[in-house]
This record gives sequence, structure tokens and C-alpha cells, in this order.
Amino acid sequence: MPITEFSRPVVYGKRGMICSNSPLAASAGLRVLQQGGNAFDAALAVAAVETVTLVPLCGLGGDSFILVHEAASGPSSIGKVTGINSSGVAAAGATSDYYWAQGHKTMPLEGPHAVAVPGEVAAWEEFHQRLCTVPFAELLEPAIAYAQDGFPLSPGISRYLAASVAKLAQFPASALLLLPNGEPLGEGDTLVNKDLATSLNLVAKGGAEEFYRGDLARRLVEGLNASGGLFQEADFASHRADVYQPISTTYRGHTVYQTRPPSQGFLLLEMLNLLEEFPLGEVDPGSPEGIHLMVEAKKIAYADRNRLAADPLLVDWPLDELISKEYADQRRGEIDPSKASSPAVRQPVEVEGDTTYFCVADGDGNAVSWVHSLSNAFGSGFVAPGTGVMFNNRAGRGFSLEPDHPNIIAPGKRTMHTLNCYMTTKDGKPAIVGGTPGGDVQPQVGLQILTGLLDFGMGPQEAVEAPRWWSFPGTDPASINTPMEVRVEPGMPEDTIRGLEALGHKVSPRKPGVYDGKVQLIVFDHQRGVLMGASDPRGDGQAAAL
Repeated sequence: MPITEFSRPVVYGKRGMICSNSPLAASAGLRVLQQGGNAFDAALAVAAVETVTLVPLCGLGGDSFILVHEAASGPSSIGKVTGINSSGVAAAGATSDYYWAQGHKTMPLEGPHAVAVPGEVAAWEEFHQRLCTVPFAELLEPAIAYAQDGFPLSPGISRYLAASVAKLAQFPASALLLLPNGEPLGEGDTLVNKDLATSLNLVAKGGAEEFYRGDLARRLVEGLNASGGLFQEADFASHRADVYQPISTTYRGHTVYQTRPPSQGFLLLEMLNLLEEFPLGEVDPGSPEGIHLMVEAKKIAYADRNRLAADPLLVDWPLDELISKEYADQRRGEIDPSKASSPAVRQPVEVEGDTTYFCVADGDGNAVSWVHSLSNAFGSGFVAPGTGVMFNNRAGRGFSLEPDHPNIIAPGKRTMHTLNCYMTTKDGKPAIVGGTPGGDVQPQVGLQILTGLLDFGMGPQEAVEAPRWWSFPGTDPASINTPMEVRVEPGMPEDTIRGLEALGHKVSPRKPGVYDGKVQLIVFDHQRGVLMGASDPRGDGQAAAL
């Protein structure tokens, strides 16, 4: 049942492509390309502007996970793929004993106790030093200007604000910034954040040293602790981004790369390995038979995550085994093509993720896949006074207080992350660059995009706009007994819903206007020397080409 009508066309370009949920960020990156910068220069400008314009979703107080493809140089035709993870640790005083003594049964989701050390700025500096050609301060200029002079709110961001009034009103600096006169700014209203402009200027001049070890770092820690936080300046001072060789597998002739733990990107690789021996291309796109196989693969992979995955620096778990072909061969027999299973390990629920993702490519074969986040919408809801910096709630959302849980909170520990992004290569050249926000939805949407392109022969915009499913639940221990269901977006054919129910799935249609993920996608057409960009109409973004 191929899709024949789309709300947006595919965007074509030769010299560059940027797909972002912020049109202002995409435009800033495009200007960098027009002025002679490469994909990496453009990507850093996009990232910085997004931290200003997508205020509920990412920021200086959040985290970043990045994959990059560096074009081949010299006689070799094989490019290089590298990963950068920058997620921070729990505060020095954040022990499970402390929270138990305070009467907590689960981690707080709002305020300073929900915060982990931010990784965004460390990711910027590592990325710039390794890959960029334009001066760091110059690439931050558009972001500084939008913070200083203001920018009009997009429809999606205004909806986030309207839904978050109670959360933001708890914290004076947050309310002063985002709730003037006690009311949220609306669509088209101008948001000015001069304190953030000052902080960005300090970062532009002093880099990660200023953010993690300078006067700005001191003010951030003081702001957190004045409201009850448990940080020490050393928590910030010791933060560094991780640079590594990404994890990968092969699928339909492509090498598929994903972000390393503490990202949960391995889930996509495990699911692809499980599905590889099934002839998905022989069934129709969006058919109940195809969706059933993918949902069953998801159940196996996510149950493995819930049993095993944690910070690999502190917990030894068999990552290499989980993403191996041999392991998939052992587990594939558990998938019954004719009947839905009930997982032996119940899968807890994670609330939907409020993150943002963008991708960039240039005509030379350089490419960037970048996801960054505050975790929930507006993260912890807490802005450090005088800095304009909204902090994440990654510690509150990711850590457990259960004594035997692999993600039990501890000082200096990183939580397992839902953040992940992917890219593929074929014959050593970049082929597909993509990702989405969405918490536990992310690997499942990635699976639908890649199978749409590689098994079902969809075009980029067709794959992005096809109605999606979400096997739920997927990480909150308090909801561990939530029944398994397949949530389907509006537009999913009735025949597909009935077919899934006949296979034993509980199907729950999403309400009109409720969608899963906001995909940004670039596909390389090397035969024609063309870049194809698709931006999800579920969001406010766009694909911008050069």
C-alpha cells in the first residue's frame, strides 16, 4: 500500500543539504555553506542556533550525541565514520541513600535534583577542534544574535510552552524568561534571552574551559545548589566528550552505524540483525505481516536492554554479543510470523522524549547526524539565574532508585540514554543520514525508515511521511505492568489494524494530531551526484539545499 501523496516534496541539492526542526537553524547552516564552510562548520552553526530557538528541546544545559562521516581523501575511496558522545554524570551528592532518606521512591523529574552535568558545550568544542574550518566564535554568531535580539516562536514551540506553564512557574528565572506576566508566549511572539546571549558569548570566547571550569561554571553550580542541588564544581570541571569508533552492523548491503552506549543506539542494530533473514521486501509496505515482524524483533531487543544495559564505564554487559549476527541467529526463532508473543521480561514505559535531531551533508561526501536534548520538554524546568541556561532532567528521568537496577543513581555515574542517531554507508560512501526525537520511539522509527528505504523501495519523503507504529511500552519501572500494545498513527489503514489484531496484538490508535517522531533524513544519490532531503511534516522544520 504505497503512499502516493505527500504534504511536502523531496528537496534536492548538490553542494549541501540541511534538515532541521528549526528553519532558522537550517538557514544559519546554509549561510555557512554558501560562504565556503563544509558540512561540519554548518552543523555546528545549526546546533548552536537550535539551542536558542528550540528552547524546550535542547540547550547549553543538555547533551549531544553525534555521528560524522569524513569524506575520503587521497586515493582511498573509503571515508571515515566517527562518533562523539557527550552526556554528563550525576552530582557528587546524588546517592540513592540521600533520596531514600528524603522519602523518594523514584527520582525527581523537575528542579536541580533531576539534573546531570550538561554535555552540549564539550561536544561543540570536540567537534570543532577535529572537523571545522571556520573559527568557533564565528559559528556561534547566529545563535548569539537570536538570543540577544529575539526570534519569533514557531507553532510547535508555542504549544510546548502552553503545556508547560505549571512546570516553569515553579522556578523564578524560568518564569521570568518564558512566562511574562504569568502567561506563556504564543505563536509568532518574540522570545528574547539576553542572559543566554551573554553565556553564549562567554562560550564563544572561552570554549568548554569557560563552561566547565570558568566563572560561568561557578555561577551554574551556585545557581543549582542555591535551589537544593548536590553538585560540586569538580563535577563540571571533570567533564569531557567521548570520541570513539561507532558500533555497526550490516543490512541489505549497507553498513549501519549507531551511537555507542550510554546511548541505546544498539537497539536499532539488534533489531535489523533479527529481521535480516525475513523477506520483508516480499510484503507490502505498512502491511500487518511486516509490522508484526518488526514489533516482535523490538520486543526481544528492548527486553535485552532492560535486563542488561547501563553505563559501560561502570557496568560490564555484553554489547558486542547483542549486536552480533550470531546472537540474532540464536534469538530469531523466538519470532513467530503468525502470532504475537508475550515477552518473558516485562518492558517498562518511558514517557515520550522531547528531543531534537538534525542532519547535514555537503557535496564532498561529508555528513553529520546529530541528536541533542534536555530530555523532557524544558528538561528540569530550571534556569540558573543570570545565565539563561535551561538544565536537562536526564538524571531524574534516566536513573533508578531500585537497589539492584543497573541504572541506580550514584555520584559520577552516567545514565543509559534514549538519545541515538544513525547513518549508513554503501561501498565506503555515505548513503543515508537520519534520526528523530522521541525517547523509546527513536530506534523503532529508525527501523521503519531504514526498512522503508531498503526493503520497500520508498523514496525519502515517502518513508518519512508513512503512518508509523510504536510498540509500547518500551522504560519507567513504576509502569512495569502496563500491557503491551501497538500504537498506530492516524492514517494507518484499517486493514493493517485488523490484521495486527488477528495476529494477537492489542492495537491503540493515536488521537488525531498526535504523532511519533519528527524525522530529518538525507539520502545520497551518488549516481547522479545529488543529495535528497526530507523533513518531517510532524514538526516545524524544513530541508534546505544548496
